[in-house]
Amino acid sequence: MNDQLSDLMTDNIPEYSVGDISTAIKRILEGNFSRVKVRGEVTELKKYPSGHIYFSLKDEVGKLTAIIWRYTAARLKMQLENGIEIIATGKISSYGERSSYQLIVDQVDYAGEGAMLARIEKLRKKLEGEGLFAKERKRAIPVLPQVIGVITSPKGAVLHDIRTTITRRFPRDIIIWPVSVQGEGAAQQIVKAIEGFNQLDNSASVPRPDVLIVARGGGSLEDLMAFNDEMVVRAAAASQIPLISAVGHETDTTLIDFASDCRAPTPTAAAEMAVPSKADMIAAIMQVTTRLSKALIHINQAYRIRLNQATGKLPDIPTLLAQSRMRLDDRSYRLDLALPALVMKRRHQLSAIQPVDQYVFGLLQRFRNRLDINKMQLSASWRHFIQQQKGGMPVLSLSALKALTREKLLRLESLSARLESLSPKAVLSRGYVFVKNKQGHTVTKAKGLRVGSELTLTFYDGQRMVKVLKDQENQQEILDL
Repeated sequence: MNDQLSDLMTDNIPEYSVGDISTAIKRILEGNFSRVKVRGEVTELKKYPSGHIYFSLKDEVGKLTAIIWRYTAARLKMQLENGIEIIATGKISSYGERSSYQLIVDQVDYAGEGAMLARIEKLRKKLEGEGLFAKERKRAIPVLPQVIGVITSPKGAVLHDIRTTITRRFPRDIIIWPVSVQGEGAAQQIVKAIEGFNQLDNSASVPRPDVLIVARGGGSLEDLMAFNDEMVVRAAAASQIPLISAVGHETDTTLIDFASDCRAPTPTAAAEMAVPSKADMIAAIMQVTTRLSKALIHINQAYRIRLNQATGKLPDIPTLLAQSRMRLDDRSYRLDLALPALVMKRRHQLSAIQPVDQYVFGLLQRFRNRLDINKMQLSASWRHFIQQQKGGMPVLSLSALKALTREKLLRLESLSARLESLSPKAVLSRGYVFVKNKQGHTVTKAKGLRVGSELTLTFYDGQRMVKVLKDQENQQEILDL
C-alpha cells in the first residue's frame, strides 16, 4: 500500500529539462538579487586582453565569483588589487552551462576608510621604494614666476582664492586647466592636465607656466582619492615644471603631496608660495638700499681719513716749487753769462787762426752761423720757459728743462769739437806748418820756388821768415832769416 502511494506521488512531480531549471534559477536570482552590494576581499584577480576582469570576493564564510565587463572596467574610479576589501555593486546572475552563479559588477568602492588607507599606505611604500619621493628629485620654486598654471575645478572657492591671493601679493599671468577633482575620470583628467602643461613651449600661443598649482578644497577620504591615484602621483613626480600641491585641508595628506616639489596646507597658501609679496620685496629692497648707502658713507669716510693722513706726509709743494724757481733763475742767469762767453772765446780762437784757403774759411763761417743760431734758440727757450714759470703756467718740468739744457750743451760742445778739429791750429799742433810766399799765397809745392824766395812758415806757436838758398835738385838750402 505504501509502495503504491509512493509511486503515485512520484508520478505527480513535474518534469523539467536542464535548460528549464537553469533558466528558472537565473530568473529567480536576477529577480530577487537584481541590485545588491557585496562586501568582501578581492582574490583570484585576472585581467584578460579582452578587457574583462574576473575575480572572487571572499569572507570568513564563503566565496563569490564576480565579473566586470570591459565597458564597465574602463569607468572604474579605483584599481582592483588582490587583498583589498571592497564593496561591489551589481546583480547576481547564473551561468547555466557550468551550474554556477556570479556577481555582475558595475561599481566598485573601498570598504570603508580603513581599506582605503591600507591601500594608500601600500602604494606609498611602493612609490617611495622607487625613489619618487626623494628630496633630490624636487625642484626649487621660482622666486618670481611670470606665468602660473592652475589645475583645479572651475567651480568652487579654490580657484577664486588662488586668483585673489596672487592678485593681492604680486599680479602674475594665470592659466587655468579645468578638471574634475573627484569621481569617475578625475585622475585621468588631472594626469592629462599635468602632462599638457609640460608639453607647452614658449613658441606656442599659450606660454609655458613657470610653476604649477594642483589644488582642490576639503572633502572626505573618498573624495580625495583621485590625488592618491598612482597615475596622478607618477605624473606629478615626472613634471619638469615645479609643482605645488594643495589638496584638502591642512590635516589632509594625499600621495601627490609626497611627489610634488612643495606641499601647501591650503590653496591660499599655495598661491602665497607661488608668488612673493610685492610690498615685502619693496621693503626689503629699501632696507638693502639703506644699508648699502650707510656702508658707502662709512667707506668714503674711512678713505677720506686715509687720504688726509697721506696728505699730511707729503712735502710742501709750494715751497719746493719756489726753490725750483730760484734754482731755475740762477741757472738761467749763469747760462746767459756762459753762452756769450763761450761763443766769444770760440770766435777769438777762430780769429787768431788765418784761413789757409777759401774752402776752410767758408767752412768756419758756416760753423759760426750754426753756433749763433743754437745760441739764440737756447736763449729764447730759456727766456720763454722762465716767463711761463713766473706767470704760474708751468709747461716743462725741471727734469725736462735739465734734459733740454744738457742736449743743447752737448750739441754745442760737439760743434765746437768739430770746429776745433778742422781749424789749422789743430793741424799745426800735430807737427805740420803753413807755408806762404811773400805775396801771402799758400805754397803747396816745392817745385817752382826760386833761390832767394822769401817764405813765411807758420808753426803752432808762432811764425818764422825763411829764404830759399837752393832747391833740392840743385842742393839749394832754406835759411832761417
